[in-house]
Amino acid sequence: MTAPAHSLSPWRAPRLTTLFKLSTLGAICALGAALGACATYHAAPLPGAPSFPATVPHAALDGIEGALPALAPRAFDASDGLDFDEVATLAVVNNPELRIARSAAGVSAAQAFAARLLPDPQVSLTRDFPDVTGAGITSAFVAGASYAINALITHAATVDAADADVRQARGNLLWQEWQVIAQARLLYVRLDAAQRRRGLLERTRTLMAERYRRTGEALAAGLLTADAVAPHLAALQDVERQLHDLERQTNQADSDLHALLGLSPDTALRLQGGPALPPFDTEAVRAGADGRLAARPDIAALREGYAAQDARLRVALLGQFPALTLGVQRSRDTSNSYTRGFGITLGLPVFNGNRGEIAVQNATRDKLRAEYQQRLNAGVSDIARVTAEQAISLRQLAGIDAAIVQLEASAQRVHAAWQAGNADALALASAQAALLAKQGERIDAMQALQEQRVGLLTLTGGYDAALKEHA
Repeated sequence: MTAPAHSLSPWRAPRLTTLFKLSTLGAICALGAALGACATYHAAPLPGAPSFPATVPHAALDGIEGALPALAPRAFDASDGLDFDEVATLAVVNNPELRIARSAAGVSAAQAFAARLLPDPQVSLTRDFPDVTGAGITSAFVAGASYAINALITHAATVDAADADVRQARGNLLWQEWQVIAQARLLYVRLDAAQRRRGLLERTRTLMAERYRRTGEALAAGLLTADAVAPHLAALQDVERQLHDLERQTNQADSDLHALLGLSPDTALRLQGGPALPPFDTEAVRAGADGRLAARPDIAALREGYAAQDARLRVALLGQFPALTLGVQRSRDTSNSYTRGFGITLGLPVFNGNRGEIAVQNATRDKLRAEYQQRLNAGVSDIARVTAEQAISLRQLAGIDAAIVQLEASAQRVHAAWQAGNADALALASAQAALLAKQGERIDAMQALQEQRVGLLTLTGGYDAALKEHA
């Protein structure tokens, strides 16, 4: 008996069954290979308690990328205390906020890696089972594979945006490192000035206490009135107040420095030496401000951010093209007829056309351009302000130094007259107090000058415009 035209010949059925089994096995193998290449989960529990190094850790700049302002790799030795550059080195290596920022830069790198990956194709399988049975009736299926072509069109621009994001993250990280270095140096300057100010105030307190003691004895002897003694007591109490204020300020600066260096509040931290900050040639700095600003990492990061946004605008413009998906398929109906074909899905840009996204990306690019211009303008203004402050501080410091020379000479004359019996102890104490007050004013002026140089060093990014000699 002849088989119906729609039925399978006896030799064809086993062949198709074998092919189906082989294709199923191949799909299972491909799925197993894909799963084998997948990432796996690893638990990373949160710490249960604060963790600090037991002592001042060793710090080296070997693994730090980028040029840090006047902070070249050097031998680090904390056994004799931390000097000006060692404090800055430890800050950039061990600062907790910088560790977080470096992890954030790693996120940008991972995002760039993800942007380079092409989207996966899609496969589909549909199986239908007939409700009736009979000769020549079989189950039906449709198997197909498709791919979105538009992802290939925008891939290059997407990768450009991601790469620029990575460079921007590195620039922002480097600028944050500069800020941490500047903060460490400022705290060093303040603690160094506080130490010198404390010594001066203690000498002043000793002098004021002696003056108050002498006037108190004169009051007891009936040589002075209480009105004459009261100013000396007020002066002594004012010095005591200044010492108390200085103690609180020093504790705050010391606490800030421990936190900046990532150290426990109980870690012994000893500073040695003074701030090593040479004077700047302010005219040379201002003349080369444009070039310095262009090389500064925060401004370089803004340029990379603008480049990334420009690439995103190109992605949005490419999104105007109709979304195109191509696919192929193989199918069998319930009458056991096999067909093969292809499919095209085309999105029509009639109502949307990606115009909204283009407008958003274009406006964002305009905003970034304005931010870049503003940062350049602010940088020039900041350099001009700090260089002007340098000139003022240097002029005031020269006046203070001249006054100290005069007060030293006056104190020596009063001391000689006191030794000769031609001046009393109160006159000598007054001359010495005036000298100490002016020396304290010099400490304040030097602190302001050094803080300005730290700021200028950060704004310009190097010592190459500084004079050779140190202040």
